[in-house]
Amino acid sequence: MYGVREGWRREGFESHEGAVGALLADGSEPGPVFFDLGSGSTFHESTSWWHYDGTFRRPTATSMRGRCACGWRGTSRYPIDWEKVREDDDPDAYDTTGPYTEWEAHLGDVAGRAVALPEDLAGLLGQVRERIDRLWLEDDTARGYATMLKACEELEAIVAETGPEAARALAREHDEAMDVIAEALGMTEKAARARLLHYEHLTWR
Repeated sequence: MYGVREGWRREGFESHEGAVGALLADGSEPGPVFFDLGSGSTFHESTSWWHYDGTFRRPTATSMRGRCACGWRGTSRYPIDWEKVREDDDPDAYDTTGPYTEWEAHLGDVAGRAVALPEDLAGLLGQVRERIDRLWLEDDTARGYATMLKACEELEAIVAETGPEAARALAREHDEAMDVIAEALGMTEKAARARLLHYEHLTWR
C-alpha cells in the first residue's frame, strides 16, 4: 500500500477510517505530536507515523501496525526502516501494505456483522443511481438537471417518511444496546448515535 497519506476509507463504513499506527520500542502507542503554527495559541496535532522520527525531541517509532478510528488495533508489528524513509524523502513511498491488509480484514469483519440490504432493494437502488447518472447526458441539459432535482425530491420524501419512524423505533426498542445498533449499522457507537439523532429529527417541507 503506497501513496495514501490521509487514511483509509470504505464507502458505507466512514466511521471506521483506518491508518498506520506508530509503536515505540516498548510497544506503547505514542501520543499526538504538536506543531506550533506560529499563530498564537493555535497548535496542529498529528498521529501520522512518519512524524515519530526522533527529530525535534519527538519519540522514535520502531514499528507500525494497522489501526482504526473505532479503537481496533492490528496484532502484527512491522519494523520501520527510517534509513529508507529518509532516503526516499516521501512517506507515501514507504510500503504500508501490512497494516493496510490487517485493517481491510478488520473492516471485512465489521461488514460481515452489519445488516445487508436485501438483493432486490440493493438492485433497485443501483438502478435508480444509474438512471439518474444518465440524466447528465441529456441533450436538453436544463431538462436533465431539472429531472435530477425532481428525482432527488422524490427520494428525499421517501427518506423523510420512513427514516424518522425507523430511527425512533430502533432507539425505543434498543435504547440500552447501542453497541448492537452500531454493529448492525457497521458504525462506531458515536456515529450510530449521530445517525439516529439525524433521522429522528429529520423533517421534510
